[in-house]
Amino acid sequence: MNEPTGNSMDGLMVSGVASGISENIIEINEQNFQTAVLEESSKRLVVIDFWADWCAPCKALMPVLEKLANEYAGQFLLAKVNADEQQNISGQFGIRSLPTVIFMKEGQPVDAFQGAQSEKEIREFLDKHLPKPWDAELEKAQKMLADQDYQAALETLRPAYKDSEQRYDIAMSLAFTLIEMNRCDEAQTVMDAIALADRDPHYDRLLATLQLKQEAGKSPEIQALEEQLNDDPNNLDLAYQLALQFSQNNHYKEALDLLLTVIKEDKEFQEGAAKKAFLDVLASLGKGEPLAVEYQRKFFNMLY
Repeated sequence: MNEPTGNSMDGLMVSGVASGISENIIEINEQNFQTAVLEESSKRLVVIDFWADWCAPCKALMPVLEKLANEYAGQFLLAKVNADEQQNISGQFGIRSLPTVIFMKEGQPVDAFQGAQSEKEIREFLDKHLPKPWDAELEKAQKMLADQDYQAALETLRPAYKDSEQRYDIAMSLAFTLIEMNRCDEAQTVMDAIALADRDPHYDRLLATLQLKQEAGKSPEIQALEEQLNDDPNNLDLAYQLALQFSQNNHYKEALDLLLTVIKEDKEFQEGAAKKAFLDVLASLGKGEPLAVEYQRKFFNMLY
């Protein structure tokens, strides 16, 4: 096998056998094609670079691809094919001009480009096909959910939900987690934000589960206090007692809303008991929880 030009491949060349796949870059021939390209593409993205010694654009493109292969540290394999030497492989892919770069997943081409491209343009191709950071977080959270570790799953899913711009599958996992934690008001907010076009049968089933949970989630004590407060809406003692019941049953948003109402009417209600209860609910939510951040801001705006 001919050695490629340049120093960036030092220590990365293989002898042309399947067992010689390096972490980032490999030269392809007929002996290692099956393992290094077809089989490897079921594990990670394989980027095949068809090039030749006489091709000036190939020599401009190759260092960029090598740089990215090493920078991405094994997220994809750069498979270099000398089109002149490996004409059978080139023929299988119908290569008619050089350079040609083909992106492979699960043994099938999923994208391609011809000619030299800028680093920015190649990154855009890679970003389309490489797993996103939140994909790994979702997978981690799903294992936590299988173990019924809902708090850990919630802490994992919240940033993934935000970073992925509320991607549907992450939103559904987050809503499910909140439902399991009996935080139905927050689950409702997440589900309400899902686009109408994404509301499939899975969404309908989860929404039905949420509605059942909401109906069954109120204890007789809560229901009785709600009825009393409806009859006497200005009774701060009833509002305070109902807020405590809400907080004990994980209806945090409803508890915070009621406690804010009480504090707004009487800042020193029961010698500061309402303030203390409000801050206790925020503390129980945990630092950085969106609900806690939202109501902490409302609390301070009201006081100051």
